[in-house]
Amino acid sequence: MRSPAWALMLLGLTLLVPTLARAQECSPKEKVGLCRNYPNPFNPETFIPFRVDAELFASGQKPVVSIRIYNVLAQLVAVPILQGSGDKLDQHALAFNGSGNYTAYWDGKYQGTEREAASGVYLYQLKIQWMEDGKPKSQSFSKKMTVAK
Repeated sequence: MRSPAWALMLLGLTLLVPTLARAQECSPKEKVGLCRNYPNPFNPETFIPFRVDAELFASGQKPVVSIRIYNVLAQLVAVPILQGSGDKLDQHALAFNGSGNYTAYWDGKYQGTEREAASGVYLYQLKIQWMEDGKPKSQSFSKKMTVAK
């Protein structure tokens, strides 16, 4: 009797784990994608993955990226940094890294202070601008995240 219970549990895990992994992925069909931050909920820091297709770098110009974090009152809380470079992602000209996958890092503190962000829901927004066929293009994406203390 125990064998069917284990088999059902293993079947459930094999179906559930790929779904959880896909929740973190960006859409490979889009030129630009904003993924869910992890961990979520978080305390005190989080990572925000995003994807930029190599096609956007083809014109020789670098896409310009901004990521901003807002509270529910639409007040700017922070501008995260690009992991690996330490550059603030505020009108940042992005260099192609070979994979197109990037990660922003937020230490969970209000911009310009050492105060940690309060528990609650925050929004993060990615804005990107690039040239395509000699014409300026732009896209914007937003997602929500939770700080839990």
